[in-house]
Amino acid sequence: MSTPKIGTQEEWLKARLELLKAEKEHTRQSDELAKKRQQLPWVPVSKDYRFTTESGAAKLADLFQGRSQLLVYHFMFGPDYTAGCPSCSAIADGFNGIVTHLANHDVLLTAVSLAPLEKLLAFRQRMDWSFPWASSIGGEFNFDFCASYTQDQQHEGIEYNYTREPQQPWRDGEPGGGASAEFQFATACGVNTPTYMRQRPGMSAFIQKDGVVYHTYSTYSRGVDGLWSMYPWLDRAPLGRNESEGIWWRHHDRYDSASPTASTCCQHSTKASS
Repeated sequence: MSTPKIGTQEEWLKARLELLKAEKEHTRQSDELAKKRQQLPWVPVSKDYRFTTESGAAKLADLFQGRSQLLVYHFMFGPDYTAGCPSCSAIADGFNGIVTHLANHDVLLTAVSLAPLEKLLAFRQRMDWSFPWASSIGGEFNFDFCASYTQDQQHEGIEYNYTREPQQPWRDGEPGGGASAEFQFATACGVNTPTYMRQRPGMSAFIQKDGVVYHTYSTYSRGVDGLWSMYPWLDRAPLGRNESEGIWWRHHDRYDSASPTASTCCQHSTKASS
């Protein structure tokens, strides 16, 4: 990181006002992007997708739970995983607070993964979450919406985020061992890297009108950054995302309580409650 500039209050205010202009323009551009997303064509969903939910077997239309709009988070949790992807888990940590608001605004938010439902619910309990989560195991939903890939597809090279991925080193081995982020995440999920990478993150939007379900939008890779609630906060912190040393986040129940950061947070919480 570059050395921060030290200045006066007057210098700060001048620079802040210039930044405010850029921030307002960014907000306007974001509003325009939202309109363009909503203007995408609606594509009828012709396949009879099936899921397993807490209420039993379900079709895609059932996942709406009476709402007209459905937002699906493609949560990386494959059949062989022993835990959900740490990145997807960090994103999902923000779901509990908004799912009720969305449900009361005609929008149902649910996670969908390829793992069996019992694994998903056990992990949800561990994480102290309550949002809906459905299993698509045995069906084509995850594969059709670019959230899961077969071993053959992986070997040949996959199409993800609307482009063909370049050859990846983890496909035929793990040069560098635990140095890669993929290896670290795979280890946290209890699988090897190729198995881990056969699942991918993303989100898809659907609407139901006159008995027909339509697909309206999907985004992948860094397209889900905006759904990651900690990132907007970090982007406003003095050091930003500060990821120069690589992967720092993990499942929220796997942080070392003895670490300086966690200790500081605990002390702050103690002071605040005293």
